[in-house]
Amino acid sequence: MEHAKLVFDTPMMASAIILVITFVAIFTEGLHHIHRTKVAMLGAAAMVLVGQYFGVYNAELAIEAIDWNVVFLLGAMMTIVAIMIPTGGFQAIAYWIAKVSKGRLFLLLVMMGTAVTVFSLLLDNVTTVIIFGPLIVLICQALKVSPIPYLLAAALLSDTGGVATLVGDPPNLMIGSAADIDFNTFFMRMGGIVFAAWVVTLIALRFLFKKNLAEKPTIPNFSSAGVLQDKRTWYGALAVLTIMIVLFIMHSSLHWEAWVVAALGLTVMLLITREASPDKFLAEAELSLLMFFVSLFVIIGGVEHSHFLEWIGQFVLPLVQQDMLIACLALMWGAAIMSAMIDNIPFTAAMIPIILGMEAQGIQVTPLWWSLALGVGMGGNGTHLGSTANVFIVTLTERLAKREKDPSLAITPGLWFKKGTPIMILTLCVCSIAMWVFFDFFATPLHQ
Repeated sequence: MEHAKLVFDTPMMASAIILVITFVAIFTEGLHHIHRTKVAMLGAAAMVLVGQYFGVYNAELAIEAIDWNVVFLLGAMMTIVAIMIPTGGFQAIAYWIAKVSKGRLFLLLVMMGTAVTVFSLLLDNVTTVIIFGPLIVLICQALKVSPIPYLLAAALLSDTGGVATLVGDPPNLMIGSAADIDFNTFFMRMGGIVFAAWVVTLIALRFLFKKNLAEKPTIPNFSSAGVLQDKRTWYGALAVLTIMIVLFIMHSSLHWEAWVVAALGLTVMLLITREASPDKFLAEAELSLLMFFVSLFVIIGGVEHSHFLEWIGQFVLPLVQQDMLIACLALMWGAAIMSAMIDNIPFTAAMIPIILGMEAQGIQVTPLWWSLALGVGMGGNGTHLGSTANVFIVTLTERLAKREKDPSLAITPGLWFKKGTPIMILTLCVCSIAMWVFFDFFATPLHQ
């Protein structure tokens, strides 16, 4: 079916200007120091007002544009983690890893990286590094070695591993919700390719930090005795997480959205901690990140209703129609480069409606979803701004350097570029080869 060519008009231009100004302000947060959530909220307000003025958008449409599945799922998972952290369970795991590694630094890096990755499959990667970052610093200080290789490894491996599941990375939630991809399908398509990229990342870290990993550490006695302070809540939480994994796997056949599983898990967790006030845990959820998501959805909704993204899509359409594999590889590398320069969440938010627009024109877009997920996930490793997890780790090391009065403890943008960019390129090469060899598998339609 041939569609009439869209003409660039004033509402499109107005929405495009708001989009560009907002995104530039988000990406240059380090220069003007206005928090990205405030910038996004201002952009969302401007989009609604301008859209209403031109008659293409309004407050009701803005509410419809918000993907509540993503917002509720993230909020519930954040609160679950807030319940688990005070139990001491995560500290007990970290101390056990330090004890088992017996001063063998690469083994410590592999075990810590594996633990971070496993948690990243179910909890989003930002939450995982928030949990493990401070623990890694404590362990490295006890061993009298630099924490930089282990902190970088935690961020890089959580970014990489998180791409494997629907709930492992915020962009995955957005893609899965928009394309109606269930937990099983996401893991079946992404699990193998992400595992290959993860192994390559570990091997690369072995060489990139060869000097650091050759250091002779002091081996203190890491005892996890008494670290686990609330066994009942910790073991109850692990049981709930196990049931949640089963329900995530079944959520499609149960006709539940992923957020329903997370909300049920949270409800049970709050009942386990019946003595504690829910206010205490709900206050720990990152409301500013949730507001950032809500505002982004409102902005993208306005751009969509002005048909600006549809207008962009008509220029991309010929490449996709001509050679889908080349289009997928171009999207993967383009998404990675953009995500390395800017946070991968806004880029994903902007790309989703363009791909949905192509689908509306009868194109089988399934492989483009996987390319987008791989591109924004692996591209996040390229720079310290590539993902929210990276920003947290860099901030953590800057605070540590200030506290210890030792500038060498801070991860600088240059250091991240030297270590992270080679890993980004290596993992993208692995993903590109896998996409090329197994293209028929990735191109299998989601809904037969």
